Amino acid sequence: MPTSPPDHAPNTAGETSPPALPRPQPQSLSDLFFSFSILALQGFGGVLAVVQRELVEKKKWMTNEEFVEEWAVAQIMPGPNVVNLSVMIGERYFGWRGALAGLAGMLTFPTLVVLGAALLYAHFAQNPQVAGALRGMAAVAAGMVAATAFKLAAPLKKHPLGQGLCALLAALCFAMVGLLHWPLGWVVPGLGLVACALTWRKLKP
Repeated sequence: MPTSPPDHAPNTAGETSPPALPRPQPQSLSDLFFSFSILALQGFGGVLAVVQRELVEKKKWMTNEEFVEEWAVAQIMPGPNVVNLSVMIGERYFGWRGALAGLAGMLTFPTLVVLGAALLYAHFAQNPQVAGALRGMAAVAAGMVAATAFKLAAPLKKHPLGQGLCALLAALCFAMVGLLHWPLGWVVPGLGLVACALTWRKLKP
């Protein structure tokens, strides 16, 4: 009579290794909705930094490598990147219902906040203190995005193209968008297709 395999497989030293822990993931549609709602309410300007910290570092729903790949796909799709990402993550765990829950979480409360803020801004837009505060917030948001860029660069160490070519592609993208002011809708698909072709050629057997 065959016996079932042990719960703990022995390693080469004769010791048993502990079973792999289950990967964190959203527990329900409401968990998905409120997680993205909280995430969206934190996204003042530097939303990329908030998304990466919440999904990768805190909730651990994704690895840094997975986040870079998913964000790249969200980047080339029409619409706001973070909204696209919420739909993709929701669909992965709960199908179309998860996609709707993630989308609702990203849009419901921020829409109410924006409407309220728009009414207040209409009354206080000419106030010098308000204008100065907004300029200060813009500087903080730029710093958050820059810090996240360094975090997202770490997975590129394992990229098939190597760090040098990845850095060159990133520099070209920065120059085209930041210095030459070329339309992002042309730069991302164009340069992205070049990167995809180079990676495919590198991985081709």
